[in-house]
Amino acid sequence: MKRIESAKNPKIKHIKRLHKRKQREKDNQFFIEGPHLVEEALHYEAAVQEVFLEEEFSVPSSWDFKDIPVTFVPEAVMKEMSATETPQGVAAVCNMTAVSNLTLEQGRYLFIDGIQDPGNLGTIIRTADAAGLTAVILGEGTVDLYNDKVLRSTQGSVFHLPIVRGDLEDWVEKCKKKNIPVFGTGIEMGTTHTAIEPQETFALLIGNEGSGVSEFLLAKSDQNLYIPIHGKAESLNAAVAAGILLYHLRG
Repeated sequence: MKRIESAKNPKIKHIKRLHKRKQREKDNQFFIEGPHLVEEALHYEAAVQEVFLEEEFSVPSSWDFKDIPVTFVPEAVMKEMSATETPQGVAAVCNMTAVSNLTLEQGRYLFIDGIQDPGNLGTIIRTADAAGLTAVILGEGTVDLYNDKVLRSTQGSVFHLPIVRGDLEDWVEKCKKKNIPVFGTGIEMGTTHTAIEPQETFALLIGNEGSGVSEFLLAKSDQNLYIPIHGKAESLNAAVAAGILLYHLRG
């Protein structure tokens, strides 16, 4: 096992640069931290390149590093690497493993149109995982999947199901060719979600927190759904709405 003592070490400087999207995309790598995310990455055989541990961190007996390099760092260096106020003693660098050959088959899909809040996107991905979805497609204008707040909010679900970036118009057309119904989310020309029976296969469009799903995509949907507001709230949080609709549609 290696040891790094200085925050000026080139490897630590590289990790700090990974907090920016441009660098992540250039190096095809991303940074995760905290026991749960690292454990999930190891368990689901994500492309972990190196694990970093504080000397005092107690490694769970269930963790298997296999041939992954492990480097010890002092608390001050871990804090320098971290994107959080209170590091948890363990972090890792992973390679991005883009799913480029995702084939649309009968299944349950979530299409994300311009979600910009990292916490919302992470929570939506976690919810899609819990609901047993087949895949998540991130459309244009959606926050970067490897943003540190997105990753933390997924609670490891980022490693559990295929998540790809794509042109949502193309994916909607693919659904039509496969006879997979596409449900938009919007009041105009919409019906309450409970008026629709659970579906064996579907694609659900969830839109931007402020403007919702683009009108262009809504026009291509087979049916638009909305969740009734019974109180005085103007709208539901995008992640909450996604959870209600996904669980209703999957039955």
